[in-house]
Amino acid sequence: MQSDVRCELCERAVGRVTKHHLIPRTRHKNKRNKKNFDREEIHTRVLWLCSPCHKTVHAILTEKELENEYNTRDLLLAHAEIAKFVAWIRGKPDGTTVAVRAHSGRKGKWKH
Repeated sequence: MQSDVRCELCERAVGRVTKHHLIPRTRHKNKRNKKNFDREEIHTRVLWLCSPCHKTVHAILTEKELENEYNTRDLLLAHAEIAKFVAWIRGKPDGTTVAVRAHSGRKGKWKH
């Protein structure tokens, strides 16, 4: 994407966003997903996120948690750690970077 786009999570104007699958691609063939969502919705349920938000979402939540509990923007923002991060990053300029620890099977932590 080009400059002056907005992150759909923190709503900052940024130079670049990446596609976040609300139902992770690794979980697309899961029987539960096929039962709960039609094929098109599985593939098109996405958010466009800035890099810090995208990294943080994946550091905090597992693929299974994303699939089952946090598969909409509102549900992501209802998660306490993600809400705290979004509140912090919202006031930062484009180009702000974050260091995240990859989660080891469960939840990770973000730091700034």
